[in-house]
Amino acid sequence: MATVTFDGTTRYYAGNPVPAVDGLDLEVADGEFLVLVGPSGCGKSTTLRMLAGLEGIDDGAIRIGDRDVTNLPPKDRDIAMVFQNYALYPHMTVADNIGFHLKIAKMPKAERLERVREAAELLDLTPYLDRKPAKLSGGQRQRVAMGRAIVRRPQVFCMDEPLSNLDAKLRVQTRTQIASLQRRLGVTTIYVTHDQVEAMTMGDRVAVLKDGLLQQCDTPIGLFGKPANLFVAGFIGSPAMNLIPATVEGDSARVGGRPVQLTRDQVSALTSPSVVVGVRPEGWRILSPAEGIEATVEVVEELGSDQYLYCSSPVEQIGADANQFTVRAPGMSPWQRGDKLGLAPETGAVHLFDAETGARLPD
Repeated sequence: MATVTFDGTTRYYAGNPVPAVDGLDLEVADGEFLVLVGPSGCGKSTTLRMLAGLEGIDDGAIRIGDRDVTNLPPKDRDIAMVFQNYALYPHMTVADNIGFHLKIAKMPKAERLERVREAAELLDLTPYLDRKPAKLSGGQRQRVAMGRAIVRRPQVFCMDEPLSNLDAKLRVQTRTQIASLQRRLGVTTIYVTHDQVEAMTMGDRVAVLKDGLLQQCDTPIGLFGKPANLFVAGFIGSPAMNLIPATVEGDSARVGGRPVQLTRDQVSALTSPSVVVGVRPEGWRILSPAEGIEATVEVVEELGSDQYLYCSSPVEQIGADANQFTVRAPGMSPWQRGDKLGLAPETGAVHLFDAETGARLPD
């Protein structure tokens, strides 16, 4: 097992003056499950491919344990990669697919078969060892791809959106299996996804990227509870955080005519009198229309355990739906389209950001 260190790692693509990954400084602990997440084009797959040796590095370095692998070919990095398209050989059985790299490495047959058997037991693939990939479901094929990585006993697993080809129910089931398997094996794992729910439920830590820059790396609880900036606040959480521009007057910001108190440290940290007030859907108190921010229910999304109200309001927000507030209510609540209500943030549920820099203000 080994740590993985990105030290000022930068990657440019030909014809583009903006780096795909820009000065990445990140350390992944021995045995850690780290998830890279962000919108399309943010540099997460490029980061993984640089680690695997499939992309060159224009500046900086990458280390696995004490070894500088920046200029090593992929075969010498002791990494196993799992791709989103499985990359199985259709003419080979499951057993032959799992053991293929060991055969190429000229491992003795008895040892090779033993490793394949162990991996198959770990992944519940023993009954399918003699089948071809065409006779397997999507989830079973993904487990075969995992088995092929496991038998190599690498120092690092790299997983590039391995669940993207599965249906929604199977994704939930398989991500639980992958996270559980990784913790049993204890192999340092870097996992790429664009799905922030997947990232939050699987990773020991989650690194959020945007435009090639690392925005924040923290535990799922840390990301959700204390997003470092406006981008992370809007990206992490489903449904997304409500982000409301406001102007500071004295030691408070006014949102829909209601004051939101700022601490002395928050006022001191401001670079302008403009702030953004963030409230997650579960952070609202629902009041009578006269008592809070005026809102009208437009859509009710009933999930049984929870209910989400999508409300229009004259108070504008940042984002695509500038006049839409999202509010979580108890499941099976009697709210209906057209109902009027008032919204006020719960005590301690407010996140404050500098409107100029986007940075989180101190608590």
